[in-house]
Amino acid sequence: MDHRRRIPRTDAVLADPRMRAVLSALGRAQVKAAVAAAQERARAGEIAPADVVESALTALAPAAPLRPVINATGVLLHTNLGRAPLAEAAIEAVAAAAGPADVEFDLVTGRRARRGRSALAALAAAVPEAGDVHVVNNNAAALVLAATALAADGGEIVISRGELVEIGDGFRIPELLAATGATLREVGTTNRTTPADYAAAVGPRTGFVLKVHPSNFRVEGFTGAAGIAELTGLGVPVVADVGSGLLEPEPVLPDEPSVRGALREGADLVTASGDKLAGGPQAGLLLGRAHLVERLRRHPLARALRVDKLTLAALEATLHAPETPVRRALRATAGALRERAAAIAAQLGHLDITVEDVAATVGGGGAPGVRLPSAAVSLPARFATPLRTGEPPVVGRVEDGRLLLDLRAVPEGRDGDLVKAITAAVR
Repeated sequence: MDHRRRIPRTDAVLADPRMRAVLSALGRAQVKAAVAAAQERARAGEIAPADVVESALTALAPAAPLRPVINATGVLLHTNLGRAPLAEAAIEAVAAAAGPADVEFDLVTGRRARRGRSALAALAAAVPEAGDVHVVNNNAAALVLAATALAADGGEIVISRGELVEIGDGFRIPELLAATGATLREVGTTNRTTPADYAAAVGPRTGFVLKVHPSNFRVEGFTGAAGIAELTGLGVPVVADVGSGLLEPEPVLPDEPSVRGALREGADLVTASGDKLAGGPQAGLLLGRAHLVERLRRHPLARALRVDKLTLAALEATLHAPETPVRRALRATAGALRERAAAIAAQLGHLDITVEDVAATVGGGGAPGVRLPSAAVSLPARFATPLRTGEPPVVGRVEDGRLLLDLRAVPEGRDGDLVKAITAAVR
């Protein structure tokens, strides 16, 4: 039989569930053109007739908008999937702020007001130990602003060699700070740094001492590190980067440093991420002594690093929310997750599907090495691609020839969508 007879018709391709989201986002004309091009490739023998849909989707991918996915990887703060999912209140706040909003306008007086004042007030209320707060566009920006304002033009930043970390995608703390014009004064060794090491390095050119929470790794064995409290008497500011954005101590992660904890220990300035354990939008949080925060806020670079109204709206709503999706995922019990997995498997009893006890992780540079007991729906690995390209896309992880759909990061309300997605992938 001529292979061209097996090429799917245009209406059949457009009816594919994977095409629906693309159609609504890009319009029929653009999608039909991509389908026609894929059909032509099939006629020429470049691709198999069965691959027409995949070829069209691949061609449309660069123009397609972001697609919401179900994160079944078992990584709560998956950087490639956008880290923290927003609370419903934050999503509603973003939609409300999409039009004109009083981002820096006082509706009572009719005059200009401090930008994002209500979001800043919410952050200050969440961390009462801070004398003042400020928000920039991510944690790296917060560190850059601190280094530029406090140690540029040859000023020194004292930092332990064990904390010269890479923060992802090839970006490294020492290179980031050196780009500001500051000079790094490295002290101690990879595995051990004492308070005396810091004291010996502090001098007239010292801008501040920097404590960085290591991301995605931990050093074990013959180790030692100076705590924040041990560095507060050196006569220079102590800046603490807690990285993961945990605002207050979390019982599930007792060893994870928090913003409030760092300030209680005596840190003069703390930087953190808004889209990790804080559970909000991407943002860099700056909290600490009022005169230091004001110095950073008034620096010319602060204008280039400021956040938009949507971020401010989402951050404020997150801080007011009684619970975030990240916190719910952290505190879910292994027993409850296993019950959910069993219920899903029961609805798909005709498939090669089992329930497995697995371990999830925090991700996003938070709680390195911590394993969270979880449960997963286990399928043959061949379903990984159909699920990723389905509607909605479901992203799991493949281990030992099985696709594991870990439920810890999947909201309970999405279990029905998961069943539908698996059923469609099987078809």
